[in-house]
Amino acid sequence: MRKFLILAAASLLASCSADQEPNGNSALTGGDAFLELVDDARVAVRDGDLARAGRFYDEAREIEPENPGLWVDIAQLRFRGGEHLIAIEAADYALELNPQYAPALLLRAQLVRDANGLSESLPWFEAAVTADPRNAEAMAEYAATLGDLGRYEDMLVVVRELADFAPGHPQVHYLQAVLAARADDPVLASTLLGRSGLANNGVPSALMLDAIVNLQQGNADTAAETLEQLALLQPANMRVSELYARALWIGGRDREIVDAFFERAQRPEASPYLVMLVGRSLERMGERERAIPLIQKARSARSDGRIVLDRSGNGTIPDITTQLREFVGEGNNIAARRVATTALGRLPNSGDLHALAADTELASGNAAGALEYYEVAARVRRSWPLTRKIIDAYRAYGDDLAADVLLTRYIAGDPQNISALLLLAKRSADGEDWLRVAVLLDTAIGLGAGNDLEVLALRAQAARGLERGEEAARFESLLTELSPGDIIQG
Repeated sequence: MRKFLILAAASLLASCSADQEPNGNSALTGGDAFLELVDDARVAVRDGDLARAGRFYDEAREIEPENPGLWVDIAQLRFRGGEHLIAIEAADYALELNPQYAPALLLRAQLVRDANGLSESLPWFEAAVTADPRNAEAMAEYAATLGDLGRYEDMLVVVRELADFAPGHPQVHYLQAVLAARADDPVLASTLLGRSGLANNGVPSALMLDAIVNLQQGNADTAAETLEQLALLQPANMRVSELYARALWIGGRDREIVDAFFERAQRPEASPYLVMLVGRSLERMGERERAIPLIQKARSARSDGRIVLDRSGNGTIPDITTQLREFVGEGNNIAARRVATTALGRLPNSGDLHALAADTELASGNAAGALEYYEVAARVRRSWPLTRKIIDAYRAYGDDLAADVLLTRYIAGDPQNISALLLLAKRSADGEDWLRVAVLLDTAIGLGAGNDLEVLALRAQAARGLERGEEAARFESLLTELSPGDIIQG
């Protein structure tokens, strides 16, 4: 269990900045009238009145149309309003006006991280820090990205630099708290997290870390309370759901697990871990007939079947997602396409809506059309669920090479993604590239997948393919000895 929690703590880094309200661009300079309009716009943004903010920014643009700081603010506004493609254009224009403007470089780094992965964003973060070595936000984002890449020693160096010149910045203590939790020092982590103030302010990633630290200290009920709150804020976040279920399991709260997650465990996209927890909770309650199908589902290999219009990928527009899912489920692809096209017509610069339109095309059997929409969506944010769907679309289109290249590139940008590593390992096993399979799965096991039955079975198969008898026997022994209960208890 400790390793599970340490790895969970290590995954909380770059998400912290995404949780918080944009602070605008503190480096912005200009005339008094211009700055007053920008301040009014930022107040409107904080109040949630994006239309009013847009009017203030339009007036400011008439005064100083080539102020790069203004275009950074406009990009942030457009992104928040769902006009993602226009936001990217505004960020690019800010850099055209001043290629060394640190806030524009930081924004570009964040956009590259979302669309192209952690590794490709590093040069942009480094450029932002070089342009302004005392930009606390850029330094914090740079440190977080290094941590998400598993470069914790480099991350620590950057965090220390940040603490030297901006000791009061909330992410200083937050990032230190993540490192302390990863080092299995929950007392220090709790102290540092408290100093950051982020959990008290309801920042989701800080709430998650607070729950992890409580679990490390054996406070399962306290962790469950926090995770219940977080699950309401982020119902599509699988990591939150799994950790919430784990906290309830440790506390022996089987009925609550079943009530909260039984329906979700039936879905094709449900994680084997969550399915197993629900099944074992039913078993502990004496309801073996309901438990057995779930335990069997959890122990079977993950389905490689296509999952589109899932609940995890488009949480910002759930009503449209639900409507499209119903039409596709009924086989009414014409109606689904009409709804998707109409929504996209209303907000043509939304990456989320392009992803939904692509999902609809893929579910309708139009892989070529899906790829066109996915290409646009991926310019905004290439998450793992979206990447998985693009890979499926390439395979449906008959382009396995493009699918394999995309999967390999994704892992290069997010080398700690266990699901991606397993998918590439299974693909490599199809070609009997057993050495590659072994390397990929050893990496996944090192990241916490050592209790995954499918990982162990495939790793044993790779050892046999490499004619390593003792190694194969060792993994087969682990596979035999691990019961579902062992998996749950970690």
